[in-house]
Amino acid sequence: MDLRRYETPPLAELRAHIRQMLVAEGPECVEDVELLTTELVTNAYDHGVHPLSTRLWRPENSKVIRLEVDDSDSSHLPVIGVSRFGVNRGRGLVMVDHLAQRWGSRVRTWGKTIWAEVAAPGVTPA
Repeated sequence: MDLRRYETPPLAELRAHIRQMLVAEGPECVEDVELLTTELVTNAYDHGVHPLSTRLWRPENSKVIRLEVDDSDSSHLPVIGVSRFGVNRGRGLVMVDHLAQRWGSRVRTWGKTIWAEVAAPGVTPA
């Protein structure tokens, strides 16, 4: 989903898209992906510069769903438990670390991608 046209995160729209895409994956997988998407997209708006897009798919021959969120700021990579907004923030990546099988970041020439993978025993997304 292209995020460039939104001034604030389109979380309800993203969650509806996830529920539609992952209908065969079961409620636990859908809930985990919804939470991860909410956190990573919100982080892109709060900490990144110009959120760009989000992608959701199952890599070929895989039992995981992969979520990627792009923004145009490669100078600030995520750090678990640390927020520039003070001590009452910075817990979201703790949740990401708990829910995701794996997660990480990749610096690109135009910014960065934050990604997470969730176990998905169902069929391939539509």
